[in-house]
Amino acid sequence: MAATDRFDAIVIGSGVSGGWAAKELTEKGLRVLMVDRGRMVEHGEDYPFDGKSAYDIPARGRMPAALAKSDYFALNGWVSPATQPFFINDRLNPYDYDAPNKFNWVRPSVVGGKSLTWGRWSFRWSQADFEANKKEGVGTDWPIRYNDVAPWYSYVENYIGVSGARENLPYLPDSEFMPPFPMNVAEKWLKERLESEFPGRKLINARLSNITQDKPEQNRTRCQKRAQCDRGCSFGAYFSTQAVTLPAARATGRLTLRADNWVTNLEYDPTRKRVTGVRMVDANTGQVEVVQARMVFLCASAMSSLHILLNSRPAGSERSYFHSNGALGSAVMDHIFRVGVSGDIPGMSEFVEYGRRPGGVYVPRFRNLEAEDLPFKRGYGFQGGAGRQASAPEGFGLSMKHGMREYGPWRFTMGAFGECLPYEDNRVMLNHSKTDRFGTPLLRFDVRFRDNEIRMMDDALEQGMLMLRKAGLRNVTGGRGKHVPGEAIHEMGGARMGHDPATSVLNKWNQAHDAANLFITDGAQMASVSCVNPSLTFMAMTARAADHAVKQMQAGVI
Repeated sequence: MAATDRFDAIVIGSGVSGGWAAKELTEKGLRVLMVDRGRMVEHGEDYPFDGKSAYDIPARGRMPAALAKSDYFALNGWVSPATQPFFINDRLNPYDYDAPNKFNWVRPSVVGGKSLTWGRWSFRWSQADFEANKKEGVGTDWPIRYNDVAPWYSYVENYIGVSGARENLPYLPDSEFMPPFPMNVAEKWLKERLESEFPGRKLINARLSNITQDKPEQNRTRCQKRAQCDRGCSFGAYFSTQAVTLPAARATGRLTLRADNWVTNLEYDPTRKRVTGVRMVDANTGQVEVVQARMVFLCASAMSSLHILLNSRPAGSERSYFHSNGALGSAVMDHIFRVGVSGDIPGMSEFVEYGRRPGGVYVPRFRNLEAEDLPFKRGYGFQGGAGRQASAPEGFGLSMKHGMREYGPWRFTMGAFGECLPYEDNRVMLNHSKTDRFGTPLLRFDVRFRDNEIRMMDDALEQGMLMLRKAGLRNVTGGRGKHVPGEAIHEMGGARMGHDPATSVLNKWNQAHDAANLFITDGAQMASVSCVNPSLTFMAMTARAADHAVKQMQAGVI
């Protein structure tokens, strides 16, 4: 086993959090090692299907049924032949769960992580989101509030570029916006009718980390409206580590990047209560190496970070150094979804939308914002959009050509994302009887949605169909799929922030109670999940934590 020279900081993971940690720490003068288990993907060079037509993609971009039913990848609706190169091989890298409580763990296998394939919907949390646990006596209280994070939201938004429109909604704070992608004619029609029929409910522009104005200082060009974001964007039009934070960190000359290296655990000195280094295995050679640093930012994505933490334990022990209070691995959450509604919008057959926007419209949460007699806590929002599909051509020759120019009616579709409560017994742990190819015990999931979330989705289905019908849509339909944790790819919790070291893993600065030089700023930090997409909050919290960490280092505390 080799030991390398010390760095000032090691960043584990290179997704939205890891990229921001590397950028902030290097720009503040630190020598940083960023390590990722995935292969290297260079911006603009390693996006094999960027800009390709369907006939240039295997199976025309549709996953063959036989492969979709296999266990080769975590194929639950998100992976296609065009994005498959970015995702992990589950046969080589298995995990475990307690049947029948299935968990679908969607993992990338590239530098940049899920920043290359994420949905890009970018929302701030509200004051109510940070207060909900304390107000309802659910889970543990957040040690911070909206005002603690607000300046960091602004800092991140101004840098990455977030498109959207100001709405002045207290339960969905506005960001620092670039102009939004305009609603199409059908969405404007629906907005007027829905807001008239349901006072207090809103249909607003999507808020996206797709830029609508060029950022020449970052070598980024505004969105071309190709709707191919998850293949990688050579224009740099959406936020990804490759396009935004990695170039900034590299420009400092203080970043060392190691791809294809799996971190198995953190080295720890229990006497000093400090992390002393990171143990990692080269995925290609099997070489084991321990790298030392003054501090570590753990940003491997929530469940991978928990896997590393749980496996950071004394020789011969099954209990982690960071599990002294029993909180590590508990209160794991994901958004519940798989409820969708749709309907035909009458008329406007003379209009066709040109281009393919990266997102449509959003119906913000409208449940439990005030006292309501509902059978569930918290709430949900809807993401959706309107469009016209080309008609299926019939016949041959001239009749087929003309048929291909025809369009069906305008149809609006939206899906719900709801909040999962932080149940203490929704847990991940190590399965010491099964190990991976590096000798690490497999991560085992015991996570499920409860009655509160199911009742919430019942309400979402009912209210979604009601809204579309009362707004005047025709042929309204709705349905629900099986609710499986992990499938929203918004997994959070397990190393929550808190006031009390007896009931939490991290303090208000994302520092581990058991190691002041360890910071965790991905989804594992979350004490609750709101109902909005979390990545913008991860980025803001990472920038905030990095600022504090460097100040602590300069003061000699770390």
